[in-house]
Amino acid sequence: MSVTLRDIREDDLEQIMNWRMMPDITRYMNTDPKLTLEGQKIWFASVRQNPDVRYWMIEADGEAAGVINLTGLTREDGILGWAYYMGEKRLRSIQTALALEMSLYDHAFLELGKRAVYSDVFTLNAGVITLHRLCGCEVVEEKKNAVTKNGVSYDVTYLRMTAENWFALREGKRYEKISFPGNER
Repeated sequence: MSVTLRDIREDDLEQIMNWRMMPDITRYMNTDPKLTLEGQKIWFASVRQNPDVRYWMIEADGEAAGVINLTGLTREDGILGWAYYMGEKRLRSIQTALALEMSLYDHAFLELGKRAVYSDVFTLNAGVITLHRLCGCEVVEEKKNAVTKNGVSYDVTYLRMTAENWFALREGKRYEKISFPGNER
């Protein structure tokens, strides 16, 4: 499967909205939003104007499959946050997940010159935590009852990849390299 990234377009917003409200997506996110297309347009305009964040559409074999993002691009301490989801179940695979994550580290450390990338994952999402650890991430902290939604509290695991660690591990990793389009808006 060929995986590429591209800038999100306005005609993607309805698909992104639908994915973001899917129970198997929101169960691992901090919120269960009730989105509207009008709200999506407002969100899209705001992220396009915000130099601190960047979103891309994930495509698998030319088909829209999910969304990946970076936050903290303007932080002076060189620390980024990131997240992604694959909205299309049939396009999910461990190979795609590994390629996305490791290519993100290449982008963050080799192209952007950042020093660390953090992620937070609901602790019950053991598969994603295992994936991050396979890539070389370290668990920084596990917080009990860190997020409450719909009256239920969730534990959250915080993970980190540092540039130093990635450079030590990178040559031993085999993955499809995925390019991140530039920061032009």
